[in-house]
Amino acid sequence: MKKTYKKAVLEALNRTKGIKNEPLTEKDIRHLPAVVQKYLHYSGSMGKEKVSNFRAEFTGGIRSKSSEDFMPLKSVQYNFTDNPTRLFYIVARKKGIPAKGIHLYRNQTAIMLIKIFGLFTVVDARGKEMNQGETVTLFNDMCFMAPASLIDPHIEWKVIDDLTVDAKFTNGNISVSSTLYFNEEGELVNFLSNDRFETVDGKTYKNYPWVTPVTGYTNVNGHRLPSGAKLIYKHPDEDLCYGEFNLKSIEYNCTVFK
Repeated sequence: MKKTYKKAVLEALNRTKGIKNEPLTEKDIRHLPAVVQKYLHYSGSMGKEKVSNFRAEFTGGIRSKSSEDFMPLKSVQYNFTDNPTRLFYIVARKKGIPAKGIHLYRNQTAIMLIKIFGLFTVVDARGKEMNQGETVTLFNDMCFMAPASLIDPHIEWKVIDDLTVDAKFTNGNISVSSTLYFNEEGELVNFLSNDRFETVDGKTYKNYPWVTPVTGYTNVNGHRLPSGAKLIYKHPDEDLCYGEFNLKSIEYNCTVFK
């Protein structure tokens, strides 16, 4: 799986290597809702290069039921904005048993593959639910990890109040909606979407509200970004926190594979 992941990243890096990223200016953001403009200033995005791609590393934990302990994880991903792409590689361990997984989203098509011992497939998810769900995940990444990308013309904005906006993101024939919640300081503190599906086996999909509340902010290479977030599906009987991710590093406009 790591070879598949690396091949996909190298192809995307080659595709974007000739992009020249101009600085983000006030003119670029003036069409955005006021609270989103404030967020771009708060995040330190203004005056820095626009984002064609980024590489992020996380640590944290993941589980499928609230009664389970979190499996420790490490993940690395590359996202690309020119042709919306998300390439994600994860390593986790449960009771000493290693599991590896990839999420690959490109050309409006997503797959999720998870294997134990790197050999036995336990999840092989693909299809329209995955395509839609990973579009939500990609937009969530844009919001939290690459605020400069929110100037994308494929985002439609609607102001709810001074601290809340709705956003509709379209990639090809897929459109997903979400609600973004900010605080008075200008931080994006939560993200809600009803367009992401939950699956534990890649065969059965259920549609619950999905939220990603932020646990704090940190300074990384001149950017103010979320230091961590929880991943929660709001089930009728409980809020299932199935993931906790903490930002380890992030780099923008990468040219080589790491």
